[in-house]
Amino acid sequence: MRQLWAPWRLEFIKGDKPSGCFLCEAADADGSRDAELLVLARTDLALAILNRYPYNNGHLMVAPRAHVATLDELPSETANAVTALSQRALRVLRAALQPDGFNLGINAGKVAGAGVADHMHQHIVPRWDGDTNFMPVLAETKVLNEHLAASYQELRKSFDRQP
Repeated sequence: MRQLWAPWRLEFIKGDKPSGCFLCEAADADGSRDAELLVLARTDLALAILNRYPYNNGHLMVAPRAHVATLDELPSETANAVTALSQRALRVLRAALQPDGFNLGINAGKVAGAGVADHMHQHIVPRWDGDTNFMPVLAETKVLNEHLAASYQELRKSFDRQP
């Protein structure tokens, strides 16, 4: 198998692993930590956060601030807030990255692929014509064309401009 140089992954490999829920930590944190925690936007009931381990550039998640496991457990007001922030995220991603489409999804439960099974969140993954290629199939490698910190800065500015 071929290897790609990705030195930023060493922080994840050697760094401290969170003991709690990273979504709750981000929701409860002071806004001064937004860049560190990759929080793109927050409302009283929901937050948008860049995925630290993305499938594609611009891959983000929208989650309720409350620690709730499934969509059907959300109070209607919170579900509406998650939907409204998801709509805003789609507008931001369209304006900032000009994707050709999106994958939107909620992995409800560990068996369904949820990495965080007890705090529901919706993934929004921008997609472009031709973004699927031979690398994942033949080389077991995913290529992302922009560093996470650069993606965060660009998308945060776009969220700040987009109501």
